[in-house]
Amino acid sequence: MGTLSYDRVVVEFDDRILTHLQIVIVQKLRRGESFLFSWRNAIEVGDGRSSAWMNPAIPLYFKFTGGHTPSINPDWIAQLTRSANSSQGLVATSEERCVASGRSGGIDVSFAVKPATALPKSSVAAPE
Repeated sequence: MGTLSYDRVVVEFDDRILTHLQIVIVQKLRRGESFLFSWRNAIEVGDGRSSAWMNPAIPLYFKFTGGHTPSINPDWIAQLTRSANSSQGLVATSEERCVASGRSGGIDVSFAVKPATALPKSSVAAPE
């Protein structure tokens, strides 16, 4: 499980989805674009949804636990990019949903989020 740290929030994701999210997020921020990033919270943190306004001026840190970069699924990148460019913003969705539907869907993966003050214990992401 890797982590995405942004402002005072740390969210833990599986390295595979985090790699794909990193590509899409960095593409947007390199162009100086701000956007909304949303995910579904895991039951351990009260279920529901969370969103963060991603802005190029706010430091962002990706930490991966694995020693290698996972293979990249271009269809999943395309789906996440379409989502990031929409009025809804980037929505974390599973690769399985991308493969099954061939299109962008709703939030279908749960991730736990905790404020950075809860460090060094980071949050835990748990796909449904």
